[in-house]
Amino acid sequence: MGTPSTEKVCNQLVEYIESEEYKGFDPYDTLNSFLPFGIIGKWGKPIAIQIQKRNPINLRPLMGIKKGYNPKAMGLLLQAYCLRYQRTKNTDCLKRADWLFDWLINNYSKGFSGYCWGYNFDWASSVKLLPAYSPTIVVSGFIAKGIRTYYELTSKPKALEVLVSIGAFMDQDLAKSEDESGICISYSTIEADCCYNASMLGAEHFAFLYTQTQEKKYKDLAVSCSRFVASKQLDSGCWNYSIKLETGKERKQVDFHQGYVIDSLSYVCQYIPEVAQEFKTAIEKGTEFYATNQFHHDGRSYYRIPSQWPVEIHNQAQGIISFSRWGKTDRQFNLAQSIIDYSVKSMRSSKGFFYYKKYPWITIKTPFMRWSQAWMFLALEEFLLKNEAK
Repeated sequence: MGTPSTEKVCNQLVEYIESEEYKGFDPYDTLNSFLPFGIIGKWGKPIAIQIQKRNPINLRPLMGIKKGYNPKAMGLLLQAYCLRYQRTKNTDCLKRADWLFDWLINNYSKGFSGYCWGYNFDWASSVKLLPAYSPTIVVSGFIAKGIRTYYELTSKPKALEVLVSIGAFMDQDLAKSEDESGICISYSTIEADCCYNASMLGAEHFAFLYTQTQEKKYKDLAVSCSRFVASKQLDSGCWNYSIKLETGKERKQVDFHQGYVIDSLSYVCQYIPEVAQEFKTAIEKGTEFYATNQFHHDGRSYYRIPSQWPVEIHNQAQGIISFSRWGKTDRQFNLAQSIIDYSVKSMRSSKGFFYYKKYPWITIKTPFMRWSQAWMFLALEEFLLKNEAK
């Protein structure tokens, strides 16, 4: 039996997502369990999270962890349904987008300067705890992308009102760090830090707000954040994950976040064309590194350079998105198709959902809603929409 078409794969994935009513487990939801991991000290919670996300057997129901709505997943699904409506003109997609938008504006994190969201679970490391629904620029930034797509589709004033409000959260509630190149917006409200892809989500959002309001402060924020991150690009074209400005030490982690930075920097240039030439080389070098060094010719992604395994579905999805959105050559766009082909052949259930991780000897098949299904739904719709426009 031959490989199903991308359209059919997407349709079956949508059927699965809708059958689950958008609820699901998450790789990082371990602390939603009734088990008292913290009683063994500061390492108990982070170790539990790391063990559970690597466990090929889904023990979550036995641990009291229930499927739930993940705000970031809802934002990704909102964007995907909007793209699906653009492509198919199926009014059911628009009704679902309306429902998702309403859910998001009724389930934001209270007590901040504007609309914002966090994950539906506690997250812990050895040095900090991020409580459930504590807002971050990453969760809020991807939800902003979904609402932005929804606004561009519907022109609803409420959507723009929410987008401006998200900008207030990013500007007023998140710490900013600065060096001679520009500023960097912190990941969360918990502490000041410098995570490149997270700050670029803020830059992208501010650039969009500038197109809507023509307020110079948004342009200045977008350009300053972009200059900070562009200045940290390595000669190879890649970005590491973050930097401690006081020491200059970077966290070396090259994975799907490379695609995040390329996406956001490209959107800044799209929304503020007068700076496009300034960042043109950074985007081109970044995209070429991404295509050449982070994927095999058959569409299998590296995990984190230089580690080849495991193949992770989020790496796969972001590759499809980046090369569909910004691919400048046939080779880059064809790579998006190769990534789809590999994902369908090696990481897809007969039930229509996508697996989490694939090792040479075992596959973790737990059907995570945010990490796997929402990202692949968005990726497939990005590809199908771009392919129809060619």
